[in-house]
Amino acid sequence: MSGINEFIDNEVKSNDVVLFMKGTPGFPQCGFSGQVVQILDYIGVDYKGVNILSSNELRQGIKDYSNWPTIPQLYVKGEFVGGCDIIREMFQAGELQSLLSEKGVATKAA
Repeated sequence: MSGINEFIDNEVKSNDVVLFMKGTPGFPQCGFSGQVVQILDYIGVDYKGVNILSSNELRQGIKDYSNWPTIPQLYVKGEFVGGCDIIREMFQAGELQSLLSEKGVATKAA
């Protein structure tokens, strides 16, 4: 495993909920990242935002790690959940909230 892969793996496995995004939760730098931040904030889940703009290696590394071509990417309990469209659809259907509670992740709405 390369250094960047180890870094990503560690972030994914040591945080219950991780969002790899453009920008930070307080200042998203793309609309898609911003939408996922709004959803996560709305359901009141604690999560870690990782800014992929901080390094080209990280930006490419996360795509290789997940085999998913776009950012943002949400991970829950070490598993890749999806990008913006998937998260939005899951949220609207109530599936994101269910997934979080099944995995034992606390939310405000629960």
